[in-house]
Amino acid sequence: MADPSPTPTVLLAEADIARIVADLAARIAPVTDDETVAAVLLTGGLWFAADLTRALSRIGRNLRFDALWLASYGDEKTSRGAIDVYAPFQRPIAGRKVLILDDVFDTGLSLAEAARIAREGGASEVLTCVFARKPWPAPRAPEPDFVGWEAPNRFLVGYGLDNAGGLRGLPDICALD
Repeated sequence: MADPSPTPTVLLAEADIARIVADLAARIAPVTDDETVAAVLLTGGLWFAADLTRALSRIGRNLRFDALWLASYGDEKTSRGAIDVYAPFQRPIAGRKVLILDDVFDTGLSLAEAARIAREGGASEVLTCVFARKPWPAPRAPEPDFVGWEAPNRFLVGYGLDNAGGLRGLPDICALD
């Protein structure tokens, strides 16, 4: 019996991802310091956040690291339109600049909720950064401060992006449609 799942089509190769991450690090480093908290949105943003914080370290910026575990998709291919908060910040962020990191910006709900949580936690400034921004009809949450890649309006997998929890570990970003 043939596998009914579509074959992933590479849209952005691993080397291109590395180049984009290095460019983002160069743009972010001047507006952050070593007291800035890089807060990844789990689970999808983990791959990007790990690469970006290492890229920042290579150019002399060693941010603190934290995470928020938010979900709006579950195992579905579309957002439910609501955000579940599974885990808040692990350490105090009051008086610190917070850089929120996520894999993809589509509805913007997760990024907006994370920014709200950071502001309510007393962050002195909240910056947002996403690896990819997908086209989305207006209205949506405020645009991120930093965007690495303008993604097509396709279902993306790889580099942390998933299909019901699968295919996150692909080294490239692929379309699965």
